[in-house]
Amino acid sequence: MGSTEQEHSSKYQFKAEIKQLLDILVHSLYTSREIFLRELISNASDALDKLRFEITKGSEILDKDIPLEIKITFDEKKKLLTIADTGIGMTKDDLIDNIGTIAKSGSADFLKMIADNKSDAANIIGRFGVGFYSVFMAAERVDITTQSFKPGEKPMKWSSEGLGDFEIVEIEDTIKRGTTIEVHLKEDAKEFAEKYRIEGVIKKYSNFISFPIFLENDKVNNIKALWREPKSSITSEEYNEFYKFLTYDSEEPMDILHASVDAPIQYYSLLFIPKKENEFFRMSREEYGLDLYVRRVLIQHKNKDILPEYLGFVKGVVDSEDLPLNISRETLQENSVFGKISKNITAQVYSYLQKKAKEKPEEYAAFWKEYNRVFKLGYSDFLNADKYMELLRFNSSANEDENGLTSLEDYTGRLQNEQKEIYYALGTSRDSIISSPQLEIFKNKGLEVLFLSDPLDEFVLSSIRKYKDYDFKSIDTADLKSIEKLADKIEKEKPVELSKDDSLQFDSLLSKMKDILKDKVEEVRASERLVDSPACLISPDSSISSTMQRLMRLSNKEIGMQKKIFEINKDHALIRNLLKVFKADSNDKYINLVTDQLFESALLLEGSLEDPHKLVSRLNELLKDSSEWYVEVKKI
Repeated sequence: MGSTEQEHSSKYQFKAEIKQLLDILVHSLYTSREIFLRELISNASDALDKLRFEITKGSEILDKDIPLEIKITFDEKKKLLTIADTGIGMTKDDLIDNIGTIAKSGSADFLKMIADNKSDAANIIGRFGVGFYSVFMAAERVDITTQSFKPGEKPMKWSSEGLGDFEIVEIEDTIKRGTTIEVHLKEDAKEFAEKYRIEGVIKKYSNFISFPIFLENDKVNNIKALWREPKSSITSEEYNEFYKFLTYDSEEPMDILHASVDAPIQYYSLLFIPKKENEFFRMSREEYGLDLYVRRVLIQHKNKDILPEYLGFVKGVVDSEDLPLNISRETLQENSVFGKISKNITAQVYSYLQKKAKEKPEEYAAFWKEYNRVFKLGYSDFLNADKYMELLRFNSSANEDENGLTSLEDYTGRLQNEQKEIYYALGTSRDSIISSPQLEIFKNKGLEVLFLSDPLDEFVLSSIRKYKDYDFKSIDTADLKSIEKLADKIEKEKPVELSKDDSLQFDSLLSKMKDILKDKVEEVRASERLVDSPACLISPDSSISSTMQRLMRLSNKEIGMQKKIFEINKDHALIRNLLKVFKADSNDKYINLVTDQLFESALLLEGSLEDPHKLVSRLNELLKDSSEWYVEVKKI
């Protein structure tokens, strides 16, 4: 700010860029008006903090016995809002230097920023030191009376209409230490002289300021900043009460994570994991984030950069001493302090969950049941990949039922000799996977298989690719030759081997079946994996899995027909009988009937059969024929 030519005059002219700034504030940023009250209360709190520092230093203090507090009063008829603090106060030089000073090199940058981001003024006001000037969004005139804490200093008054100049005069009357700001509201901003409006802004932004805030003699900020209290002094009832205040949840939280960090950066955090997932979370990307405070002042509600989105089920607050009071969304991620806080908070959540999984597996199972679909979205967080993998859980063939959970560490601890891969199977449920023909050889060899019934599971494993030294492998594409070498765990009577002639005839039968199915399959071949089933479909290595196909269809994505390999079990009784029919007459219609039925049954098992009508009709025909043969054989 610059003075007039008469150096000792009490009239001062605003600098040209400040005039431009005020014009923008007055005419363009109405949607962010309530921010001015947050800024004035924050300034008052800062003034009280500075005075407390002077007291600690042992400085001589004027009016040392008056309490440190903020008082807010209003007059609806006069459209007047008053904010008073008993803080450090200001001298004449302080008023000239401090009230609304724009950061020395930032005025031009601010004007450009605010011109480009008018709708985001709440986050950029104050970034360049213009927090006080936001008052002119709502004020037609502002009067400041102030008394410095320094004994012997004169009380001063600052006045401006926010247009071209301001006035500073010395007050003859004696006033108490501190600063009082009278905001004469514009007609269209008179709502800020109404109790409900003022109280709403205080509770939204300034509820946890450490100094008492009185609104017409009633203390408004009655809830203490629990995150700044020692953990040993807080009862479970206080934690639960604060959680319900913060989240509006009627239940108590599942978990509480409270931390106070002093070095290398200082911050406080109080985090909660609710008992139940918010159903709206998956429908709205705005329903997550932690409240970010700087020295008890709310800077950003639901900040989405402190924790990654897949940990968005965590609720709570983070309060930093080391962040600037007015930092914008645009610069948060670039701020090194914020980056360290974010990294530490994420590590804190991981550490807590790891400890819970290890020491209280039943409680972790309850957490996993509630939040697994959200947590799994972390498959692309490569910075935390190792921690992420340790917390993953799957149902597997080693579990007794669908409620059982297996970690990757559990699985690898049960590996058979020479086993280098972690096998998994895809399906819509545990029952559907267990009934899958592809699983039969793994059952027979006693190999554990992870059951992936959530479509997201496939994204997870294909993204992380391996756990420690073990690759993930679908049972569709497993190396059957290495599996065949393993000893059988289930003893079964081995079928009679086909003769050399029958083996040749069987190869011809496979060719016949390929001719019948034509382009529906990529290949028809003898199976090495089937034990109890006559046939199955296998995805080629390069194809999209059936689970992924279903997911893409649900997303209305055209993927076309995915050709698969049709495997036939030469040792199954049905196939042996079919071979006899083929040897007698290679063109028998029964071969066509059975081939189509086996193919569509395989499609049905993997959930890919789009139209079951033909299958049912064919099945009814086969049942009719078989009933006639049964009656004839039984001579009924």
